[in-house]
Amino acid sequence: MGGAIALAFANAGARCAWIVPTYRNGRPLWRYASSAVGHLRKAKLVTTNQSERIIEFSQSRGLLGVFSADNEDSIRGEAFHLVILDEAARIKPGVWEDVVQPTLADYGGRAYLISTPKGRNWFYHAYQAAQRTEGMACWQAPSAMNPNPRIKAAYLLAQERVPERTFLQEWDAKFIEDAGLVFRRVRDAATAPWQEAAQEGHQYLLGVDWGKSADFTVITVLDVTTRALVYYERFNQIDYQVQLGRLRGVVRRFQPESIIAEQNSMGDPLIELLRREELPVVAFTTTNATKANAIEALVLAFEQGDVTILNDETLIDELQAYTMDRLPSGMVRYSAPPGQHDDMVMSLALAWHGVASIEQWEFV
Repeated sequence: MGGAIALAFANAGARCAWIVPTYRNGRPLWRYASSAVGHLRKAKLVTTNQSERIIEFSQSRGLLGVFSADNEDSIRGEAFHLVILDEAARIKPGVWEDVVQPTLADYGGRAYLISTPKGRNWFYHAYQAAQRTEGMACWQAPSAMNPNPRIKAAYLLAQERVPERTFLQEWDAKFIEDAGLVFRRVRDAATAPWQEAAQEGHQYLLGVDWGKSADFTVITVLDVTTRALVYYERFNQIDYQVQLGRLRGVVRRFQPESIIAEQNSMGDPLIELLRREELPVVAFTTTNATKANAIEALVLAFEQGDVTILNDETLIDELQAYTMDRLPSGMVRYSAPPGQHDDMVMSLALAWHGVASIEQWEFV
């Protein structure tokens, strides 16, 4: 439906944007849209740019472009008659409010927000607002309403085999409070104050999850005295020497008792460099088993109210989106959903692992 609306607007001369959480999420729409205009392309009434994912209508001068919300700078400064946010609940609220809405101002444009729910985040509040605001409207439909018999059969099968909370959200399109599949009471815990440096009499430790090119390096600072996440830095695509420099800066400000750092892959040489500087690094080797232990300790901390975190949407989104799969061997695998990140979750889990094992720390 969204694709048909966007193409109809573009054909009539409108500038249209289809915005997805990540680049990969745009593939279904692009396949549909480029196929739908195939006959017009042959007649040279439409041009398509595969690399930029833009369809332009020659006569009306309208266009449809696919944009990725994780590259928000590609959206800034544009002006659109129509914007469709696909999987909107998985797009950061700042993108919608600060980046997308201004693009509609020039033309007094309209927006469609399409999504499966993801807890009661900003998309839930937008849905609620649409029910009581003039000029807005909202719809909600479970998969059971799909007339495709295969979808209906899958719906009934999922009803028997999928956990209730997952089924209500993913199949019945219901907004489930604190609907993270792994972590509960996340928003209840988001009460910790931000700290720029160590407070007198407090003890700190760091959790460091190293990122590759597409992932983020995250440095989490945990106030052991208050059991609170009080500071973090998150960055990617910068040289490792710069990353180490930023870590040293955090260490100077908080003077942690220990730095729990992931040892896997590029972590090994970075830890060695830190140890040469006599920093209190504890290496954490990530396996499926050690990761599960660290995550489950953090899950228990949230459930028992032992930890508090910053009221930060990126962190909260990662925690609430975190998933668990049961492997054929019976073991559990924890990870972020496809196309999303879990670097902040892992950094926090490493820091909490340090708290849980504080009696056994071995400083190097």
